[in-house]
This record gives sequence, structure tokens and C-alpha cells, in this order.
Amino acid sequence: MKAINKIIILGMVVALFNSCDLTLLPENAVTPENYFQNKSDLELWTNQFYTLLDEPDASAGTNADDMIDKGMGQVIEGTRSAASETGWSWTKLRHINYFLQHSSNCDDETARNQYNGVAQFFRAYFYFVKVRRYGDVPWYDQVLGSEDQELLVKARDSREFVMNQVLKDFQDAATSLPTKSTETRNTRVTKWAALAFASQAALYEGTYRKYHGLDNYEKYLEIAASTARQFIDESGFSLYKEGTEPYRDMFCADNAKTTEVVLARAYNFEGLQLSHSVQFSIANLQMGFTRRFMNHYLMANGTRFTDKQGYETMFYTDEVKNRDPRLQQTVLCPNYIQKGETTVTANDLTAYCGYRPIKFVGTKDHDGAAKSTSDWPLMRAAEVYLNYAEAKAELGTLKQEDLDISINKIRERAKMPDLNLTDANSNPDPYLAACYPNVEQGANKGVILEIRRERTIELVMEGLRQWDLFRWKEGKQMFNHYVPYYGIYVPGVGTYDMDGDGKPDLEIYETTATSQCDNKKKLDKDIYLSNGTSGYIIGFPKVTYGKDWKEERDYLWPIPADQRVLTQGILTQNPGWEDGLSY
Repeated sequence: MKAINKIIILGMVVALFNSCDLTLLPENAVTPENYFQNKSDLELWTNQFYTLLDEPDASAGTNADDMIDKGMGQVIEGTRSAASETGWSWTKLRHINYFLQHSSNCDDETARNQYNGVAQFFRAYFYFVKVRRYGDVPWYDQVLGSEDQELLVKARDSREFVMNQVLKDFQDAATSLPTKSTETRNTRVTKWAALAFASQAALYEGTYRKYHGLDNYEKYLEIAASTARQFIDESGFSLYKEGTEPYRDMFCADNAKTTEVVLARAYNFEGLQLSHSVQFSIANLQMGFTRRFMNHYLMANGTRFTDKQGYETMFYTDEVKNRDPRLQQTVLCPNYIQKGETTVTANDLTAYCGYRPIKFVGTKDHDGAAKSTSDWPLMRAAEVYLNYAEAKAELGTLKQEDLDISINKIRERAKMPDLNLTDANSNPDPYLAACYPNVEQGANKGVILEIRRERTIELVMEGLRQWDLFRWKEGKQMFNHYVPYYGIYVPGVGTYDMDGDGKPDLEIYETTATSQCDNKKKLDKDIYLSNGTSGYIIGFPKVTYGKDWKEERDYLWPIPADQRVLTQGILTQNPGWEDGLSY
């Protein structure tokens, strides 16, 4: 009840500050002069900043090449336009800057420094998200009033200037924030969260600049490497390793595994954040992984699956055998048993492409829309390890010892052999090279591809894949016009044992089913195959995406047309986008 009361009070305070002229408030109302007086005031105001962080269900709008769903998001569906763009909101920034202008009212220096750090963290996060979406954006570090007309119609600052400010804010936050979350589930930002997100932002900017031909990419990659290394050396975070399936367990835990989870969003039935839909119903799920994604998994002995003779036409029950153990903790495979159950759930090919996700799937009582109470991991130590290795590889300074403190720790947790730098670079994977054609030939090509393999499978479904392809300039890889959304390979009509019990439980038929199988799929009705009566399951047999993908335009969103009108064109439009308006 205390938490609810605090949120209600906070809403009243924000409404007063946001919608009224403070000079007209009654003398006994909340004003900047009588608020921000103590630690409680500072905490209450900054609590609202946490709504900037992604919610679990928001990741559904950032589909890419690894999995598909009935809603693929604006980028892939081609529905972005200047007339309908709604991401240009600055309200939260105003709340952040307002706090930083008035927190000096608090005489408690320790509290003031801590919550200034919170505000700086979220200003950095706010602007990183804006740059990732729009490129150049206007930088504001103060609250604007009616007298600030020139600033209200300010032109866009360069992404380099803004990202420099972003990284400065993250670094300043790291010096002010505590080393431990004030909540046991790591739901509050800390020094280590600031460094972890700094490594994410710097890696994004560094690789975006490198692969898009912009200057000074090295500076950002060096920051990514240094902040990640400080996190690795000093934070005390490590990979969660308890139990027989630690990777699977980490993503369906009601209380975040704080050994590894640096920052989490908490869910429970006692507060206002009741539940979410990420622990989706295993019985009704449609989203599915692509064959392209599945081919990223190595064999359990560290060799490449795509080097195996006949891998292209290997059926589901054979292709998942003896693979990286994370595959069986991410994808429904034969002998899969749901948490809390004792019987096997067979793959019924309901999921698009046939590969059904089980990452984030918990017990049946949490199945279905808005039922899950698992904490959502916003940042994990594993991502920081990956950021470190990739930054060093892209800089050309990666050494075996760097892999040993990053990628190989992730592989150790997965019970996979180590990645060897010399071996990777002497024999780059041709399959991965085809997946990522923009990786240049060079001394580190092989290890860069292997790091991308690790990132793809370790962070799948965590809302990062589309952004990874954007920064690597691999946008075309997301569209079935260029790379078909293929799934499980089906040799032909007939019956199949999908749950590994030795008995057929699925029939794929052309005109009339003849078996006693509980699950039956009719060709060209329930399931479509690439060669008609055999071949890969086609994810979207009647829909083609990406015909009008434009390399010079589509890595950024358009500036909203109405904002261009309001500023009389001072806000310039991103290349290739048209808003259809005159000024």
C-alpha cells in the first residue's frame, strides 16, 4: 500500500509541475521552493524515470531475422512515415532536467549526489534511445520556458555531440550512484548499471559509425571496451550457474538472478506492475524462430553444424541433437517438459516456421496473456562480456586473454568448448560470412563472426537483435524479400515423431489424413513448404516484406512532420524521408 500511495502522490506532483504555471500555484501547494527538500522527495520524483526502460512486451515490435510473429513491427512491415511518427516525445526529459535544476534544494549532499546520478543515468538513456532512432537530435540540458523561444526551435545537434554528452552522463552517474541497488532484486540503477549501459551505448555508436562510414568510430569502441572492462574487473557480477539448466532458469524467475542480472524490472501481484505476456502460453504460441537463427548454434563439441554434410535438409528431430545446450533451453525440442509438469510437450508445428520458443516460458499457471510475474532482465553481465569482446575485436586489439574473461565464460556456463582466437581467424565460418556480408576481410574477420554467433544465441528475444543488425548495416537481412523466413525442413508428407517417444504424433498430408495422430497438418492450408510437398516451412507464405528497403534511408526513423512544421523546417528531415508538407 505504501508503494501505491507513493506513486499516486508522485503523479499529483508531476501533474502540477508539468501542466501549471508555477507562479499561479496556491501558497500551500507543491512548488520548487518547498519540494526537493529531502531524500524522500528526491526518491519520489526520480521514481518516474524508470518508466523510460523497456517493458517486456515492447520487444515484440523489434523483430528481425531470428524470429517472426504475426506482428513484425513498423520497420519490417514498412509502415514508418513522417506523418505518423510518434516517438518524438520530450516530456520525460523535461522531468529529468527539472529535477537536476532543483535538487540543490536538498541539504543532504549524499542523497543529492545519489539521485542526481539517477537523473543523469536516465538522461543518458533517454538520449541514447533518441540517437539510435533519429540520429541527430537537439540536446537540451535545461528546462525551457516561454522566454526561451530560440531554444524551443533549436536545430538538431550532431549525433557525435549528443553521444559524447550521453557517455559523459553515464560516467558522471557511475561516480555518484551506489554500488548496490536499494532493492534486493536489482530494480534500481547503480554504478554498475551505468557502466554496463555505457558499454552498450558506446558499442552501438562505435560499430554504427564503423559500418556506416562515419568518422571517429575508434573513440567509441575504446570507451565500450574500457567501461565493460571496468565492469568485469570491479563489479562482482558473474554468470548465473546454479542448477542443471541455469540459462533457462534465469528467464522464468519471479525474482531476478542478481548474480548476473544488473538491472531488472520487477513484476508481482501485490504492486501496480502486476504481470506481462512474455511468459507466453506454450499451448497457443505462434511466434517462432527461423532456420537461419537455428543454424547459428554450434555442435556440442564446438564444431559447426553448417559444416555437416546434409545439414540443409536435416529434419527437426535430428538437427537439434548434440548441439550447444542453450538450444534446448531456448527452443522446444523432443523430450521438452514445461516447468512444473511431468509430461512431455510435443512440437505441434503451430509456431511460425515450426521452431517454438521456450525461453521465458515458466509454469502453466503463468501461461497466457498478462499472467507472468517473472522479473524482466534489462541488463545482464553476459551482455557486458559480449560488448567487451566485440569492441576489442572491432578495434583489432582483441587477445586470447580477452576472450577468456568474456566469451569463454559464457561458453563455460553453456558447457561449450572455448573460442580460440587463432583458430577462428584462420578459418572464418562461410555460413556466418553469408549472414553478415558487411564484415570486411581482415585479420579479425573470423572472430568477429564468432562473437556475433554468441551474441545472436545468448541474447535472443531480449530486444537487441534489430538494433544489432542496424548498427552492423545488415538491415536487408531482416526481410523475406532478401532472406526467406524459412523454418523446419520437412522431407515430405507422412507421419513424424515430434516428442521423441518413438511413436508418430504428427501427420502432414496433402488431401486426406490417414493416420491416428492427434496432430494433423494439411499442406497449403495449415502448413506451406518451399518445394510444395517438401522443403522448408515458410513463415509467411503469402506476405513479402522489404521490397522498398533503402540503405540510404531506413536505418533511421523520419522526423515527425508536425514537428517540422512547428519549427518552420529548422528541424531538418532525415535523408530519404519525405513529410509532404511545406513551411
